[in-house]
Amino acid sequence: MTDQIIWLNAPGDITKFHVEHRGCEPPGDGEITIRHQAIGTNFLDVYHRKGIYPMPSYPAVIGAEAAGIVDDVGPGVSLFQKGDRVAYAGPPVGAYRSTRNIAAERAIKLPDAVSARTAASSLLKGMTAYMLLKKTYDVRAGTQVLIHAAAGGLGSILVRWARSLDATVIGTVGSSEKAALAASYGADHLIVGRGADIVADVKRLTNGLGVDVAYDGIGGDTLLKSIRSVRPFGMAVTIGQAAGAIPPVPVEELRPGKALCHPSIMAWCADVGQYREAALAAVGAMETGIVSKIGAEYRLADVAKAHEEMESGRSAGSILLIP
Repeated sequence: MTDQIIWLNAPGDITKFHVEHRGCEPPGDGEITIRHQAIGTNFLDVYHRKGIYPMPSYPAVIGAEAAGIVDDVGPGVSLFQKGDRVAYAGPPVGAYRSTRNIAAERAIKLPDAVSARTAASSLLKGMTAYMLLKKTYDVRAGTQVLIHAAAGGLGSILVRWARSLDATVIGTVGSSEKAALAASYGADHLIVGRGADIVADVKRLTNGLGVDVAYDGIGGDTLLKSIRSVRPFGMAVTIGQAAGAIPPVPVEELRPGKALCHPSIMAWCADVGQYREAALAAVGAMETGIVSKIGAEYRLADVAKAHEEMESGRSAGSILLIP
């Protein structure tokens, strides 16, 4: 049995990837071997590729989630057997390969209702949504929420999950096509177009007050707009920088009493107990239909094309790699 591995030679552009084929190694103590059926991509992968979040050493294998079949079981593993359907997400990264040995405690069994493709497209995003909606800020009935990129992979799950909690969702999208998608996910109000006056629109939709919490994965100068869209004593949450690095934010922007939070799902998942809590919550949400739309699929060897599409913003939904 051979393993196809995508190596990142050094931080940089998509030319830094190269493909290698080699024999598979047996699982170690407490490990299982997973034959991947689908590998999820996330903007986190772009940050790792570019070196915004550098890898400990190079060449390196990136990728934070995948799903597949247990191919082998190492010594000391009793919870899994060959043929089990499983998924995993979070640290340590290294999913860009056709098979992988991981600690059994990081694997989550999949119910029959959740396919490998659904799990690979939605597990890490679902875990992130759980962390953001229940741990970072306790969203509940009546909470007013601002979600940027509401038709995207994470955004679509955030919209669906927040609506399942009876929150009021204001979403931002870049086009009328993406607005239609976000509306189908349940967004109550949509702000459309990159040139929209987000702060004014949010204030209009909230009777001049602002939202309770704003989730911003856009970065750049959008974070300042998000902070200004939050009510007094509300919270702005920065979770990414798809549009570029975030400039310094004057502390005066947090008056009166606003909070600014910068959570990390990878840091949250470093604790196995917290990881399994979030992962099981995400799988449970998938069973109810809280999933990310699959926007595109690429062969694993075409990882460069997948990264190009991810960065272009063309795809509405998640992009999968198929070994």
